[in-house]
Order: sequence, then C-alpha cells, then structure tokens
Amino acid sequence: MADKQISLPAKLINGGIAGLIGVTCVFPIDLAKTRLQNQQNGCRLYTSMSDCLIKTIRSEGYFGMYRGAAVNLTLVTPEKAIKLAANDFFRHHLSKDGKLTLLKEMLAGCGAGTCQVIVTTPMEMLKIQLQDAGRIAAQRKLMPETVAAGTVEAKSPTAMQITRQLLKEKGIAGLYKGLGATLLRDVPFSIIYFPLFANLNNLGKRGLDGPAPFYVSFIAGCAAGSTAAVAVNPVDVIKTRLQSLNRGSTEDTYSGVTDCIRKILRNEGPAAFLKGAYCRALVIAPLFGIAQVIYFLGVGEFILSFLPKKHD
Repeated sequence: MADKQISLPAKLINGGIAGLIGVTCVFPIDLAKTRLQNQQNGCRLYTSMSDCLIKTIRSEGYFGMYRGAAVNLTLVTPEKAIKLAANDFFRHHLSKDGKLTLLKEMLAGCGAGTCQVIVTTPMEMLKIQLQDAGRIAAQRKLMPETVAAGTVEAKSPTAMQITRQLLKEKGIAGLYKGLGATLLRDVPFSIIYFPLFANLNNLGKRGLDGPAPFYVSFIAGCAAGSTAAVAVNPVDVIKTRLQSLNRGSTEDTYSGVTDCIRKILRNEGPAAFLKGAYCRALVIAPLFGIAQVIYFLGVGEFILSFLPKKHD
C-alpha cells in the first residue's frame, strides 16, 4: 500500500485549534503550577493547587486566573501546530524506508520537540512573568518580610512592556532566556509522548488498518501526556525558576541550569523538583487529549476542503 501523503497545512490548522481549545480549558491550572513551582522555602504563600486558585480569585478576581492567557493563546497556536505537524512530518519521512520502529518514533519526537522551542521559549518567558506577578503582589501584602526594604509596589506589567524591556536591555536573547532548560524539557517530553501515544492508540484500533475510535485517541493522549509531563517536571521547575525575572528578597537567584539544580537541592531538597507535578499533569493530559481528538475529527482537512482545488 502506498504511503499516505500528509497535508501539512491541515496539520498546522489542527494543532492550532487544539492548542486554543486546550489552553482555554486548563489555563488556571497552569497558572497554579507556575506559582507553586516558583515558591521557595520561607516564602510559601500557597499550600496546594486549590489553595492557590482560591487565593488568586480572592485577591485578583476570577480573571486573575487568566493572567498571561493572551500571550499563551496568541503563541500556543504556532507552538502546538509546529510540535504536532513536525512530529507527523518526521514520522512520515522516517517510515518511507519500512516499518516505523520505536527508535524512529523517538527520533521523530525529538525533532518535533526541537522545532517547537523557537516559539515555546519566548511564549513561556512572557507567560511566566505575567502569571507570577500576582504571587509577588500577594507576598507584598501577606508576607511583607519577604520584600526588600524600600521596595515600591509596581503595577503589574503587560506582555508588551515586558517584551520591550527585554529587547531593550538584552536584545532578542532576552526573550530566549532559559532556552537550554526549555530544550531539556521539551525534547524528552516529545520523545516520551509521541511514541507512547502512538502505541496506546494502536491498542484500540478497529482491525489491522482501521482507525481507533475518537475516545481511544482522547484517552491515549491524556495518558501519554500526563506520563510525559510528570517525567520531565524536574526540568520544568528549573526552567520556570530560570525564566522568572522578579523574586522576593529572600528567594534565590540562579546563573544557569547547574547553579539552579545545586541551590534547589541544597535549600529545598529533591522533593522541590516535583513541585506542581500534578498541576502539570492536569494541564497536559486534557491539552493533548483534545489535540488528538481534533486530529481524529480532521477539522483542518474539513476547513481546507472549502478552498478551491488546483487543477493540473
């Protein structure tokens, strides 16, 4: 049987739509994850995900849970589109010479994870500043001892203000702070996620060549996503800490990945690397479950079917 030619524009549309829907649904949990990961010993404002969300609503209102959502919604479309489309592209070309082995599946995932950091790093950089701004403001009110003497309370910055400041002070490299940690997170994530999803999804296929039902794709996406998310959570903690620009006076600053690892182990212990792990699993599971359902339904292909066909 001839290889099925993949439609890159359709994959990009599917990835973008999936990202928009998924982020809208789970963004408050992602905000809780960022704030929990940025907490250091002696500055524990939140005790759990639910405590974080309750305090956020009380101090910032309902829409406080969506701080940074505009950045994520703007950039998640190209990010998810690149990730999912790149994996399909690499799988398609790696399978031309025969069976797609587990090693080839992992290579395809590695390629997808590497491609996506072009968009992921600046998106995460801006999103983390906006998400963590409420934590810093709450610390000023509830834990004034963590704020340096003479510090003036500043108005929460906008994404454009942060972007202009970073570009002015550090150039384009400012937006790519934490690139190494982002690569260390996203490449292993994709290496784990895509092969695991493909093999779980194959278990529910109808017959030898038939597609799996949409609910199997959803469950496989959720299971693979949450597994990969927890596996790379230690690197996600490091990435979040490195990309955070504002801290309390008693919180550590880090010069790089190894310095961050060393200080976290010394001051907070190994358990700190699992901060926000269940939040991240709750974010990633439905995000990728939804993505796989969008792919299954072929929304991108449906949209493109309305465009005029080219005739040779």
